[in-house]
Amino acid sequence: MITYKVLKTNDEMELVQKVEQDVWGISPIPTHQTLTAVKHGGTVIGAFDGDKIVGFCYGFAGFENGQVSLCSHMLGILPEYREGGIGEELKRQQKQLATTIGYERMTWTYDPLQTRNAYLNLTKLHGVCDTYIEDCYGKMEDGLNGGLPSDRFQIDWWITSDYVNQFVNKGYDNHKVLVAWLYNDQHLPYCEDFDSEDFTVLKDTAYLVPVPADITSLKERDLNLAIDWRLKTRQMFKALFQAGYVAIELVKSNDESVHHYLVVKKNSVNIPQ
Repeated sequence: MITYKVLKTNDEMELVQKVEQDVWGISPIPTHQTLTAVKHGGTVIGAFDGDKIVGFCYGFAGFENGQVSLCSHMLGILPEYREGGIGEELKRQQKQLATTIGYERMTWTYDPLQTRNAYLNLTKLHGVCDTYIEDCYGKMEDGLNGGLPSDRFQIDWWITSDYVNQFVNKGYDNHKVLVAWLYNDQHLPYCEDFDSEDFTVLKDTAYLVPVPADITSLKERDLNLAIDWRLKTRQMFKALFQAGYVAIELVKSNDESVHHYLVVKKNSVNIPQ
């Protein structure tokens, strides 16, 4: 049985460091930094299997455009404990704690081509995104990020809103696929070429944007094709967000190598504008 605990002590922060190292293979955040963050509006929550820490989420207080938010900076789960809903529950525990502290908004970034994260952040948690950050962290060489520019979606999670807490799926039945995709000779998905100027005259309320279902596997098999997906989806999302659209869902396909983001006109979604 997995249990969850708000972490506050130096010894607990050292436990978090071990998970960081196991998950990402990087030097962990110094405990003096995480402890200071926790004392000033930040949060660290651990997931435990008995006495063993198996995951955590970490956030610190942020300030942007005159608005305070909780920046949920890291969420990590040991590989053998993934696919069990721990990530989703960690976010919900963090949401509850953030609401108690007084936050109305949480924000974080993730790679838009990592569809597992997209499904959690948008489809399950009902975060939204209208901000695309190109090469957010510069060159990264860890196993998850190596080989591609570190582009990121910035998620806005309006944790006190009706959109999040009383979610109603509007359906958006008339959505169109923005750009077509096909299989190449190796049965790998590729995105057709397009003219981004066409995106300046978009009028429909909703569109579907294709992304590889498993960018990690695609990157291993054909790095150049994975880079092509990065650059083309970058163009699509930046143009859509500039035109007043917001990403609200990751729509999984049943048996294809491509999933789709659902993007809709921002003024059609009941979130703070």
